[in-house]
Amino acid sequence: MNETTTDTEEVVDPAALAARLADEMPADIAEALNGEIPQFAAAVLQNLPLDTAIAALDTPGLRDPGEIIEAIPRDRVVPMLSGMSADRVADVFLELDEPVRSDLLARLDTETKASVRQLLIYPEESVGSLMTTEFVSVPANWTVAQTLQHVRMVERTRETVYAIYILDPRSKVLLRALPLRRLISADPEDSVLTAAPKRRPVTLSPLASRDEAARVISKYDLLAVPVVDGTGQLVGIVTVDDVIDAIVERQTEEVQRFGGVEALDEPYMDIGFAKMIRKRAGWLCALFVSEMLTTSAMQGFQGELEKAIVLTLFIPLIMSSGGNSGSQATSLLIRALALRELRLIDWWRVALRELPTGIMLGSILGVIGIARITFWQVFGLYDYGPHWILVAITVGAALVGIVTFGSMVGSMLPFLLRAVGFDPAAASAPFVATLVDVTGLVIYFGVAALILRGTLL
Repeated sequence: MNETTTDTEEVVDPAALAARLADEMPADIAEALNGEIPQFAAAVLQNLPLDTAIAALDTPGLRDPGEIIEAIPRDRVVPMLSGMSADRVADVFLELDEPVRSDLLARLDTETKASVRQLLIYPEESVGSLMTTEFVSVPANWTVAQTLQHVRMVERTRETVYAIYILDPRSKVLLRALPLRRLISADPEDSVLTAAPKRRPVTLSPLASRDEAARVISKYDLLAVPVVDGTGQLVGIVTVDDVIDAIVERQTEEVQRFGGVEALDEPYMDIGFAKMIRKRAGWLCALFVSEMLTTSAMQGFQGELEKAIVLTLFIPLIMSSGGNSGSQATSLLIRALALRELRLIDWWRVALRELPTGIMLGSILGVIGIARITFWQVFGLYDYGPHWILVAITVGAALVGIVTFGSMVGSMLPFLLRAVGFDPAAASAPFVATLVDVTGLVIYFGVAALILRGTLL
């Protein structure tokens, strides 16, 4: 944003702010409005040229669009909604409460109303809820010249024209996708079907997941993917910019969950104190209660601790190593499942891979642990007692077992959550670490009981 909009917070008159923003990019206008309350933002939009206001409302970066829409008089907001892309209007309507939603829907023109209703029937995380119904399609018996003329006529009413979709004149089934570049360079007298690539286009089902849309667009390097129903008829397209917006939103939620926080539905600085506490307290309490099992496990080995107090020195080392290995495995598997590199039936292949991996990683840490104890003992930095060699072996063997267990748990938990219908991202790093902490103590003291029996124990 240029200098004229950097001090918008000093402007108290909506008309004055609108005058400053009128020549800005829609994304910059949305950013400026995000710093205002919805009622003020609504007043600014009403003072902008209609096309500019529509472009700002159409920007995914605009926060609280539902509240802004509600604050604009009905006769002023309906033309704005009619000019927006249908998928964006559907997203806004999801934020509106009744009876506002029904009232606004009834006021829309027939075409926009039908498109919005169609989009609202699909599940929130599906391709159908992400797609737009504003695409360019022509019958297969048209010529290139007819198609070019049609594009000129409808271009302003379409969200994008990456490609022209060729339909069967009778059944309306999608036959081909013709890139705009090929259309422009083709002979005007040729059939539009002749100008299109011979291969059938890559398509998606409206009930496919958004992750699948991202995978297809990435795999085939596409700008848009046609969405067809069960009969092969074209119902919409998913564009790369919509997929990117969905990916950013999804990854933000997953990163927050993975850190042991309920997904935030607002920017960090906009979250109220009470809401922030609610978002974080639940997970934190659950993890705290889980960690109480660690205390119970240590109480169970109280006798061993009293006899060999030296074992307590290595508890933080043991617990953190198992949790770290589990978090590593969980991170890798969540990402692999999201990218469809793995399926649920591949769990056994992952287990066979993680078992030797865990043993090797545990062995590496075990050797380092033994070397550390030996170095401290030999050079007089700390005296671990007359049985220090057995203590070192205990720590090394326990690390092998705990790191292996952590790797196995961390790799299998995402599969388990996916199998029962939960988001694998719920397998947060703190949750995995807590689970491994408890079992790690059991493994540690179990190994100690075997190796140190008859000496320290």
